[in-house]
Amino acid sequence: MRIAVAQILSGTDPAANLQLVRHYTSQAADAGATLVIFPEATMCRFGVPLARIAEPLDGSWANEVRRIAADTGITVIAGMFTPAGDGRVTNTLIATGPGTDAHYHKIHLYDAFGFTESRTVAPGHEPVVISVSGVRVGLSICYDIRFPGLYTELARRGAQLIAVCASWGAGPGKLEQWTLLARARALDSTSYIAAAGQADPGCRPAESGAPTGVGGSAVVSPFGEVMAAAGAEPQLLIADIDPGRVAAARDTIAVLRNQADFAHLDKAESPR
Repeated sequence: MRIAVAQILSGTDPAANLQLVRHYTSQAADAGATLVIFPEATMCRFGVPLARIAEPLDGSWANEVRRIAADTGITVIAGMFTPAGDGRVTNTLIATGPGTDAHYHKIHLYDAFGFTESRTVAPGHEPVVISVSGVRVGLSICYDIRFPGLYTELARRGAQLIAVCASWGAGPGKLEQWTLLARARALDSTSYIAAAGQADPGCRPAESGAPTGVGGSAVVSPFGEVMAAAGAEPQLLIADIDPGRVAAARDTIAVLRNQADFAHLDKAESPR
C-alpha cells in the first residue's frame, strides 16, 4: 500500500487549514497513495483558546474532511478538536475515506516540559485500529509516542501500520527524541510507523509555550529503518508499505510473542 504523510504548518483559521488538507490530499492521490496522514492540530494550531475552535464530529469542519476524502477517493487521517462536555475539548483524529468513518481521542495528555494539556483537553480511553485497503492502521497522537504499551496493544489488536500525528514541542534535543521514539515504537510493535508532525514555524507563541511543531516527519519500517524523512519545512512524504515485512519482523524479532508477565514489586519475595 502506498501512503502519504503531509507535514503541514497549521494556522489559527480552520477554513484555511482545510485548504491545506485539500491541497495535500489531492497531491497524495495524484501520487497513487490510498492513505494520507496529517498532523495533530490540523484544524488549528496550539496556542489559541481551543474551546472556541472545537466542533463535533458531525460538524462542518469534519464533514468537509469527509468531502475531501470522497472527492479524491483516498482515506484521510487528520487532527481536530471536539467538545468534551466539561468545558474542555478532546484532542481527536478523524479517519475517513472509502469504507471508513472513525475517530480516536488522545489518551496520554502532554503534561510535561512545562505545558499542561489537561487543563484544556480531556483524555480519551480507547485504542483504535481501522482498516484501509486491507491494511490494519492504528491511531495515536503526539505524547502517546512516549508510552510503548499503547503501541504493543495496537499491534496485538492487529495494527500493521501505526499513525502518530503530532505537533511536537520545540527545545534542546526534542527533534532527536521525536525521531528516536518513532523508530523505537516501530521496533516495540514490529509495525510500520507513520509519524506526521507539524512543520517548524520558526517563531513560537511565547505567551503559551504551546507545542507548534519541529518538522522531522518520517515513515519507519517494522525493522526500525527510516524509509522517508522530512526536514523542517512543509512537505509531502510518499512511501510504500508491505504487510509482508510486518509478518517477517514479527517472526524474526518476535517481541510481541516473547513478552512475559513479570512479578509486581508488591508481590516479589524478599531475599533469604
